[in-house]
Amino acid sequence: MKYGLSLIGSNPRHYTQLAQAAEAAGFESIWLPEHLLFPAKMPADYPYSESGLPITPSKTPLYDPWIMLAAIGAVTGTIRLATNVFILPLRHPLMTARQLVTLDRISGGRVTLGAGVGWLRDEFDAVGLDFSKRGAMTDEIIPLMRRLWSEEEIEHHGAFYDFAPINFEPKPVQRVNGLKGIPIELGGASPPALRRAGRMCDGWVEIGGDRLEDVAANIATIQRHREDAGRSDLPFEITLGQGLAKTTEQVAQARDIGVTRLLAIPPFDITKGGAPLEGSLAFIERMGRKTIGRV
Repeated sequence: MKYGLSLIGSNPRHYTQLAQAAEAAGFESIWLPEHLLFPAKMPADYPYSESGLPITPSKTPLYDPWIMLAAIGAVTGTIRLATNVFILPLRHPLMTARQLVTLDRISGGRVTLGAGVGWLRDEFDAVGLDFSKRGAMTDEIIPLMRRLWSEEEIEHHGAFYDFAPINFEPKPVQRVNGLKGIPIELGGASPPALRRAGRMCDGWVEIGGDRLEDVAANIATIQRHREDAGRSDLPFEITLGQGLAKTTEQVAQARDIGVTRLLAIPPFDITKGGAPLEGSLAFIERMGRKTIGRV
């Protein structure tokens, strides 16, 4: 079982130090959250809480994950750099593909794109995009970015994006299923998200589940979609929040249903500006000593 570390709730001035500690403790990856904006009044539309509200209040500071991950990549050597999750249809795929390949090259091929379609209509309204089309946009973006990262000359004429033949260089350091590319792991638990993860992506990031039984059912659905798409033999990562697999028995259960990575979060109070550095470092050291080395 691999362990990733989410830095949601951590002070960004501590990111590089926390990432170095995580790498030394045996964590496999660092994950950063992403939103473009929050509205002045947060709507109760969040699909993964009973209240309909996220844990992040409207005035939560937001940062560009690619800039932050570049800083982390500059002071680490092996730990993977990932997002949880980047709202894919909010940006043009040419821009996203360029940001990702840049980070992939300077980090020596350590990037994973954790992606989602988004839940907050206000973000789409602010940039003039149709919230109702975000799933269809994502279905066009994912294969288009794979082409940008692997083909010599690309021409595209789709429902949302259209351009004449271009060259898109450089290509990533990494390979995905034999082609130059960057792994894409999709977040979400709706039927379209599970379909998209199974048919188009290299992994699934579980969001919002509160029982391993429910997670197992979603994984089974994803596997059926993978089989239908002829992708069942390809590598596939499944990331689960550590809150559902804290004990040795729960970790074993998670492994048995197909989970490959557990995502840990240092304790924090987001209303107080993030977790204190000392507490987060102690959490990371304790995880490395008591948990990561034993799984």
